[in-house]
Amino acid sequence: MTTNSEFKAWRVEEQNGEYVGAEKSLSTADLPDGDVLIRVSHSSLNYKDALSASGNKGVTRSFPHTPGIDAAGEVVDSATGNPSNGSPVIVTGYDLGMNTDGGFGEYIRVPAAWCVPMPEGWNARTAMIYGTAGLTAGLCVQKLLTMGAKPEQGKVAVSGASGAVGTVAVELLAKLGFDVVAISGKADHADDLKALGAKEVVGRETLAEDKKPLVKPAFANAVDTVGGSPLAELLKQIKPGGSVSCCGLVAGPGLQTTVLPFILRGVNLLGVDSVEIPLPEKEAVWKKFAGEWACPKTEASARDIGRSELDGALKAFLKGESAGKIVLDHSK
Repeated sequence: MTTNSEFKAWRVEEQNGEYVGAEKSLSTADLPDGDVLIRVSHSSLNYKDALSASGNKGVTRSFPHTPGIDAAGEVVDSATGNPSNGSPVIVTGYDLGMNTDGGFGEYIRVPAAWCVPMPEGWNARTAMIYGTAGLTAGLCVQKLLTMGAKPEQGKVAVSGASGAVGTVAVELLAKLGFDVVAISGKADHADDLKALGAKEVVGRETLAEDKKPLVKPAFANAVDTVGGSPLAELLKQIKPGGSVSCCGLVAGPGLQTTVLPFILRGVNLLGVDSVEIPLPEKEAVWKKFAGEWACPKTEASARDIGRSELDGALKAFLKGESAGKIVLDHSK
């Protein structure tokens, strides 16, 4: 019976004031209530997973807990019949991996409304190469396009370009014909970013703090994945009428800026949420990545790890040492 299957999960527990992750044996009977039981074959590593694994109560309130905000696999028990048993599905966002046991376990149980059908031609691993990071990058680019961004307007910046969101944004924007300036603090990744299609790679000093409320415009549009002071500086460098899609906070959640970029240059700051958006919006972006938005270089460069490697990989996220896409393969 699937309702009592035993499985392996990478579980985080509090031990003497510290949060420690390790592989544990669990039962599907212990999973939360939900419409759909899914056998997870692959997950994807994200900054939010690293926060959860470190005991960040803003992400996960109670422990023990299984992180993993992304999951892809096969439906094994569906109370609603939609999705049907045997269907390949993707689950990202909502409460998965935050306060609902996530994709770092071989099984999850979730509401049917969280499940997106696997796009035609994709498998679970391909879906998790993109994961929430890819979905977020796609949503950022889609917002820029909706606001009228065009290659002929000028350079497009991507901050945090070496990260999981940034690398997909770089390749996708380059594929769409934009001249991409990749902003990264990892100088040793410059060649990789150029291979993804970046025309230029510059360091974090490009967004160093400047007391001037406005500086010479350098970019027509931008994707910001880091937030904080770098975002404030980026806004000062956007050409009149340009837009910045904002999706991250690795540099901090605060934003110290003035209204001048907005009222003197008409700059647009576009918030991007990949967690609670309606399912059809997620499905539309997945279908694009499975079709005309496919990023073959990102797919080819993705790295697979097993559960035993999660601890080191997540700690690298917190230290700012992670780059590119990392996929958790439960068969490894």
